[in-house]
Amino acid sequence: MPLLTLQTSVQLSAQQRYDLLAPLSRIVAECIGKPERYVMVTVGEAAILMAGGEGPAAFVDLRSIGGLSGAVNRKLSERLCALLQERLGIPPERVYLGFANVSAENWGWNGGTFG
Repeated sequence: MPLLTLQTSVQLSAQQRYDLLAPLSRIVAECIGKPERYVMVTVGEAAILMAGGEGPAAFVDLRSIGGLSGAVNRKLSERLCALLQERLGIPPERVYLGFANVSAENWGWNGGTFG
C-alpha cells in the first residue's frame, strides 16, 4: 500500500534509477512497518526550481494506508535524505518530502480497494 514517488532534477541513467528502487523500497518498509511486497516506488526526473535557484533537488511524495506519524515521518525524512545525498549528491536542504495517510477506501488495487 505505501507508494513512494521520487522526482529529482538530477539526470539519471536507467541503471541509476533502477539502483535506487530497492533501497527506497526497503527504507519505506522498515520505517512504516509494512511488508515490502506491498511497497511501490517510482523514480523520475523533473524540472525543479528550489529557493529561486536551479541545482540538484528532489521531491519525495509518500502515501500509505496508516503507518505514518510524526516520529515515523522524521525517521523517513532522515533516511531518505541521507540516501539521496549519498547516491545523487542532493543536499538534505534541497529535498522536500510530503507524507499522506490515505483511507483504505480511497486506495485501489487488484480491481478493488483496500477498504
